[in-house]
Amino acid sequence: MTGPVIAAASPTAPSDARAALHRLRAEVGKAVVGQDAVVTGLVIALLCRGHVLLEGVPGVAKTLLVRTLATALDLDSKRVQFTPDLMPGDVTGSLIFDPRTAAFTFREGPVFTNLLLADEINRTPPKTQSALLEVMEERQVSVEGERRPLPEPFIVAATQNPVEYEGTYPLPEAQLDRFLLKLTVPLPGRDEELGVLRAHHAGFDPRDLRAAGVRPVAGAADLAAARAEAHAVHVAEPVLGYIVDLCRATRSTPALELGASPRGATALLATAKAWSWLAGRDHVTPDDVKAVARPTLRHRLRARPEVELEGVTVDAVLDSVLATVPTPR
Repeated sequence: MTGPVIAAASPTAPSDARAALHRLRAEVGKAVVGQDAVVTGLVIALLCRGHVLLEGVPGVAKTLLVRTLATALDLDSKRVQFTPDLMPGDVTGSLIFDPRTAAFTFREGPVFTNLLLADEINRTPPKTQSALLEVMEERQVSVEGERRPLPEPFIVAATQNPVEYEGTYPLPEAQLDRFLLKLTVPLPGRDEELGVLRAHHAGFDPRDLRAAGVRPVAGAADLAAARAEAHAVHVAEPVLGYIVDLCRATRSTPALELGASPRGATALLATAKAWSWLAGRDHVTPDDVKAVARPTLRHRLRARPEVELEGVTVDAVLDSVLATVPTPR
């Protein structure tokens, strides 16, 4: 995610739900240093009931980030390590025969949680990937014709390593499009990395967040109120047109062979409203749209091979689109 950290100042009436989510971001910062933008992206995903793809090299606290967020929000979380031999039933759950009752009972899989960390999702075959992505879309598991709804809230934070491709199964574009955001988890700066070392030297244990001082500062009720307020943020007709024009521009630029779909446009609308609400505004501005355009659209686009060979990234193409599409005033 790009852009400055959202300021706490608000020109509109104070909101208890907004204050709770700002406390949430600060609480996560106790354990995760230097990832404020990624934390904000996860909060936006929670507000929009969307899922997140986290991309970063090993060791940049992707797992710790999700665990800390769940602890500070007082939600249940589970982690699944995706491997080549993982089966769909290992994720969603399966029917187990009980010889004592001579009947089959359903054993819930790890998807029956609030925050699911799907670690290295590109290391499992397409059949298992598809099972998870179906759950993400439908928010339920169907076995033998019986539907079992997932808890609310429910979001998936899936991780993948951008530098190691041997033995992986890259997600196809149709499945990538199901993620609301793709957040790049960067390496920390020198001062931030020094802070990490000082914390570990002082006894910080990432496996014991309670000892690190992380406490629940918000809950499901705060999140539900926040979602209602964010949904009510006003979007003027020119800003709606600006979102459409941005997405249509990605479909016509010669640097891309795949542009943003209408689902991408609706996702950009939702994330811009959430960003604006977190910043304390009751209406979306074009700058709000620009702030969330890259994490919302980057995984929905595909650059042409000849453009990639020249070293041009999808983010760079998006920057060009943002610079050329007229901004409403």
